[in-house]
Amino acid sequence: MTPADNSSELTELKLINQEYQIEVEQLISGERYNGREDFTVVLQPYLQNTTIPLDKDGNPDLSYFTLDCFHFSERAQAEMAISLWNNMLEPVGNKQTFNNFTYDRTKLKCPSENLRPFIYTKMNSRPDYFTTPEPTSTSTPVPSTPAPCPDSVPVWVPAIFGVTGLLIGWGVTWLFMRRWIKKQKSEDKVKEKETEMKRTSF
Repeated sequence: MTPADNSSELTELKLINQEYQIEVEQLISGERYNGREDFTVVLQPYLQNTTIPLDKDGNPDLSYFTLDCFHFSERAQAEMAISLWNNMLEPVGNKQTFNNFTYDRTKLKCPSENLRPFIYTKMNSRPDYFTTPEPTSTSTPVPSTPAPCPDSVPVWVPAIFGVTGLLIGWGVTWLFMRRWIKKQKSEDKVKEKETEMKRTSF
C-alpha cells in the first residue's frame, strides 16, 4: 500500500499505468471510430505526463488534494477542467500532454470564430477537412492554437446565478418536505382511525 520511492512495486505500478495509456491510445487511434460524422472518440492526454504539483519546499502541494490525500480538491478539479477543455480545443496530434498547475484562469482557451469554431476531432483536425474554401480566404485554414478567452463576464454574474440556484434549491426542498410531512400526517390519521376501530367492540 505504501511502496518506497524507486521500489520494484512502484516501478511496476508506473509500467502498468503506461501500458494502460498505450492500449487506450491504440484502441482510439485505430479504424474503429473512423468514417462517422455523428460519433467519435478522442483521447484528451492532458494527464499523460503530469506529475504531482509541488509546494515551495519541494513537497507535494496538499492544497490540490482532499483530506484523504487521494481525491482532488476543488482547486485541482478546476485545474483538471481547464486542461480538459483546452485539450478539446487543440487539434488531434497537437494536444498538450501535461498540466502545469498554474492556477490561472487566463489560460482557458476559446474556439476561434474565424478558423475552427468547434471541438477538435480526428477528422476535423486534418488540414484538408474543409472541401470548400471560405469566401474571404483562398487557402485552406490551418489548425491554430485557440486564443485565450476574453475576461468579459463580470464577477457578479456567477454570484447572482449561485444565489439564485441556492434559493431555488431551498424552495424545492421546502415544498418536498412540506408535502412529505402532510403525507405522514394523513397516514398517521388513517392508522389512528384503524386502531380506534379495532378497539371498538359491538
